[in-house]
Amino acid sequence: MARSHFLQRAIAPVLRRAAREFPAVILTGPRQTGKTTLLRELFGSTHRYASLDDPATRRFAAEEPSLFLERFAPPVIVDEVQHVPSLLTTIKLAIDAKRSFPGQFLITGSQQLSLMAGVSESLAGRAAILSLLSLSLGERFRSPSSSPFTSGAGSSRGVKAHSRESLAKLWIRGSWPELVSQPERDAGLWYSSYLQTYLERDVRSLRNVGDLREFQSFLLACAARCAQILSLSDLSRDLGVAVNTVKAWISVLEASQQAILLRPYFRNVGKRLVKSPKLYFLETGFLCHLLSLRDADHAMSGPAGGALLETAVLCEILRGFMNRGEVPRVYYWRTAQGDEVDFLIEWEGRLRAIEVKLTSDPKPEHAAGIARLRELLPEVASGEVVCLTRERLPLSRGVDAVPFMDFALHRTY
Repeated sequence: MARSHFLQRAIAPVLRRAAREFPAVILTGPRQTGKTTLLRELFGSTHRYASLDDPATRRFAAEEPSLFLERFAPPVIVDEVQHVPSLLTTIKLAIDAKRSFPGQFLITGSQQLSLMAGVSESLAGRAAILSLLSLSLGERFRSPSSSPFTSGAGSSRGVKAHSRESLAKLWIRGSWPELVSQPERDAGLWYSSYLQTYLERDVRSLRNVGDLREFQSFLLACAARCAQILSLSDLSRDLGVAVNTVKAWISVLEASQQAILLRPYFRNVGKRLVKSPKLYFLETGFLCHLLSLRDADHAMSGPAGGALLETAVLCEILRGFMNRGEVPRVYYWRTAQGDEVDFLIEWEGRLRAIEVKLTSDPKPEHAAGIARLRELLPEVASGEVVCLTRERLPLSRGVDAVPFMDFALHRTY
């Protein structure tokens, strides 16, 4: 088997700072984003390690939590704590006994719903909570197995002019650390295994789904609706299941951090919670696998091309926030008259508008939605149309067309 190379992660300085300031650090994220590898690389020389993926260790932690913390005394890395959420109460008692010592517990979890419920009950105010997604493009360019966009390994300064095909290949393969560090790996086999593991472990444990084939059909239906406004009733009708079942399954996608619901922007925060969200997957590779997109030309020329580009843009935005330890404040904007902008970002007291267009020939009319938004919301500082152009171009006052790679590698939020 090929040996994986450790990939430097942008969140590392934030993790180190959190471990100096909080008794516990919680690192969440989907399976296979490198949470365990990162913590062991950064803290393996100073912390013990206990994996609750191991059945015997899991049983020990569940039945004898106090003895477990004697056997794995802090400082310790506790991996996949969602398997024994009751352990968080015992960790709280241990922290309170030695509150002055930071970095005692470094905890990972792949199921945000059960984990965060335990954190809010037991570790509120005692833990820093961070999230790790798959690799950003900036992180990928620091990898020795550099992408086809670089002429020199490890530096974004070597980025070449990119083509639709090369971008599509990048998105189809995805940004999971294992696939990036081992370019010889068969991505199709990897995703098939990932999907099966996800269904058998996360889905069953989160909602005790009886028929995994139904849930897999649900996954495929969600993939076909990626970057669209979510209609629970439409999904319910197409799948032949109850609306409440669809709601529960959506919560599984969110809790396992495979997908995100993007809320519409309103000045009235309450309205954001009641209006229909848009659904996005958090990894282009997994999305392409579900949609059976294997060919670059098919991916970009077919009906999913626009959604794929939108997903890639949103993933880079979210990774940028999360890698700085910040909660993303990203929305979409749409009026009853049909004016819309794909992404509206709240950052440092300002609003920035991002429109995504699957075109290499951007025109001023592509910025029309942003122009309308800025008329209605003067607090929108600027806007960008992210597309496949080869260079940054002005489209209208305060709005530029920006190449996807420039946006991903040089964004400031």
